[in-house]
Amino acid sequence: MFDHSQLNFKVEKFPLLSQCDLDGSGFDSISTIPSSIGVGIRRVDTKQPLGIVSDKYEVVQYMDIVDGVEQAIARSGMDLNHAEFATNVYDDGAKIELTAKFPEHEQCIGKWTDTVIPELKFRTSQKRTWANNGMMGLWRSMCYNTLVSGDKLAYVYGRHTKNFNVDRFAIEIQNAGEFIAGDGMTEMRDWYDTKVTRDQAINLFTKTLAKRTDNVTRKKVANKVMLSTLMKTFDEESQHLHGRGNYDKYGKNDGGSMWTAYQSATSWSTHVEGYGTNRKQAKAYNARPMREEKVRKMLGSDTWKELLVA
Repeated sequence: MFDHSQLNFKVEKFPLLSQCDLDGSGFDSISTIPSSIGVGIRRVDTKQPLGIVSDKYEVVQYMDIVDGVEQAIARSGMDLNHAEFATNVYDDGAKIELTAKFPEHEQCIGKWTDTVIPELKFRTSQKRTWANNGMMGLWRSMCYNTLVSGDKLAYVYGRHTKNFNVDRFAIEIQNAGEFIAGDGMTEMRDWYDTKVTRDQAINLFTKTLAKRTDNVTRKKVANKVMLSTLMKTFDEESQHLHGRGNYDKYGKNDGGSMWTAYQSATSWSTHVEGYGTNRKQAKAYNARPMREEKVRKMLGSDTWKELLVA
C-alpha cells in the first residue's frame, strides 16, 4: 500500500556531547551532556541527526505504524481497487505524511446529495515538529488542526510522549474501514447518528465492560478504575469525532454517540501493552481476547439495544 522503501529505516536516541575550547588552542575537553537536559535522535542507517528530544521521548518506528495501518485496512473489508496511496518523507526522514483514498466507496454524507471519497490522512515526526496526527472518514475538506467538513470516523492526536498506541490507532482505522465498506456493518451508520449522553454511556459501561460484584453487598457495581478509563476515551472520541477537536477543551461535551462508545470499547480491548516481564506479557496475550469477548457481549446486551431504540 505505502512505499516501504522510503520508510524502512530505524531511529535511535543518542547522548549529546559538549566541547570546550578555553584558550583558543583547540578543544580542551569533551563531555557528555546529562540526559535530563536532552538527547539527540538520529537515523540508525546513516547516523543523520534528526533533532533533539527529551530523555522520556518514546521512539515509535515508522514501519511499526505503517504495518499496523496496512493490516487494519486489509482487515476492514474495503474494496481497494483503484485505491490511491501516497508516502511523503521530509527532512531526511524527520517527518512523514501518509495519505490514502478509496474511490470504490464514494458515497453521500449527511444531508448533502453530492458524493465524497473516503480518505485516510496521517502524519508524524521524529523531532516533535509534527505530533502523531491522523484521521479517517468522509469529508469535503480537512485541516491538520483536527477540523473536517463532513464525518470523521477515526482519529489520533498527541505527542510521542503521550503514549501513542499503534494497536489502538489501527483498530480505529479498521472500525472506520468497516463503517465505510458497509458489508454486514450497516448498523454502524445508525451508531454514528444515535446520540448518547454521558450518563447513558456511564450506565452502558457500568452494566457491561466495567461491571463487577461487590464482595460486601454482593451487588453488581462499577469498577471505578475501568469506568474512568472508558469514560476518558469516550470524552476524547466525542470531542474529536462530533465536537471541534483541539478547538474544544477536554470534557466540554456532555455526550457523544453510540459510535464513540463503540470506539471507546474497542480501544480499551486493544490497549493491553505495557507488560515487562514474561509472566505479564503472557497475561497481556490472554487479556486481549477476553476483552474482545466482553465487547462482543456488550454489543449484544439489552443496554446497548435500548440505546439504539431510544
